[in-house]
Amino acid sequence: MLLESRWRETARTHARKLAVHETGSGRSWTFAQLESLADSEPLPPDQPLIHPAGRDVGFLCETLRAWRSGSPICPLESGQEPFRGAPPGPHIALLKQTSGSTRSPRGVALTAAQVAADADQIFTTMGLAADQPNLGVISLAHSYGFANLVLPLLLHGIPLILGESALPEAVRMAARPWGRLTLPAVPALWRTWLEADSIPPNLGLAISAGAPLPLAIEHRALDRLGLKIHNFLGASECGGIAYDRSTTARHEASFVGRPMDGVRLSCGDRGQLIVESPAVASTYWPAPEPSLGNGRFVTSDLAHIDAEGSLWIAGREDDLINVAGRKVAPERIEQIFMTLPGIRDCLVLGIPDESGRGECVGVVYSAESGISELTFRTTLADRLAPWELPRRWWRRESLGNDVRGKRSRKAWRQRLLESDTQGQAPS
Repeated sequence: MLLESRWRETARTHARKLAVHETGSGRSWTFAQLESLADSEPLPPDQPLIHPAGRDVGFLCETLRAWRSGSPICPLESGQEPFRGAPPGPHIALLKQTSGSTRSPRGVALTAAQVAADADQIFTTMGLAADQPNLGVISLAHSYGFANLVLPLLLHGIPLILGESALPEAVRMAARPWGRLTLPAVPALWRTWLEADSIPPNLGLAISAGAPLPLAIEHRALDRLGLKIHNFLGASECGGIAYDRSTTARHEASFVGRPMDGVRLSCGDRGQLIVESPAVASTYWPAPEPSLGNGRFVTSDLAHIDAEGSLWIAGREDDLINVAGRKVAPERIEQIFMTLPGIRDCLVLGIPDESGRGECVGVVYSAESGISELTFRTTLADRLAPWELPRRWWRRESLGNDVRGKRSRKAWRQRLLESDTQGQAPS
């Protein structure tokens, strides 16, 4: 009952202080009132998993009811189906659903101690404080939102302002009545808010995770607003990995930051990032894998760790494009592509070549009107090796993201190859 005990301690310590405010309904609860509200609900019936869902105080109460009964939880995002069957073991407190961005979705099983360790590492590394509420506009059910919004509230007394939506004006209005706030978000939201000039002026801490933060967004926020957006890397399997604690903008997109408090990073034989931490999950579910367990997670990220312990990510091992025997990292091409004037967004992926037996580089992108692909290609020719140059091009108004701020290369590849308009090399 570790999580239940930690919550009771939080509720006693902060009893009369604000715990939750719902912007949409205008309702607020102190920690004592939130405790009373959760306790007034009957314990859930005996079932393998409890599924908190939604973006209101009901999500929090469902979580607390599960903790009170000792039942494991599996938060559900909009449109997600519950897992079927029994949970992975009697000591599991949380089952996360992975995004499935690189493979089929599956469960990641964590004990109460592992859940608490992730919350503690985020609290100390990011310097969260009880007098600086979190503004919540991302999913509470996703691993990022659960760890950065729900757990700091319930285990550390960090108040939570639940925004009605992530639309620019809604975010600005949600932040207006409060003092300094912390705002965790994804790069796509930071881009939208910057373009709409809607980033609240009272942010004390801005965090970006879920996908790589483009340098252009980070530099623009710092230059225009004096706001440092802190890049944060984490994974469902191990919680927080690394965080950019600096107050200056990064100059290389592959630079992530330093390890989270309590996290040890190393590289495997193939350069893959290895994470060791008390927050590493116990196992995958329903099928365990040797890459996860016993406090160790072997990722598919290709990494470099410098002498000072800073982390650099070169891409994902399973995203590499095989061009005539050469391994091409799509992230490197994307980072260069995003520095071109007029480019708004891009995604690089491997596409079958003309022979159908190998791969070539393809790119789907959005750009300002009036700029041709030929202009981009001419500039890229000076900065990329010949085998790295995109051979297939698709132009779209917007690339979009899923609710986690991510996009699947596999899904985009299938969509593009099935589309009526095939990508062509510019001429």
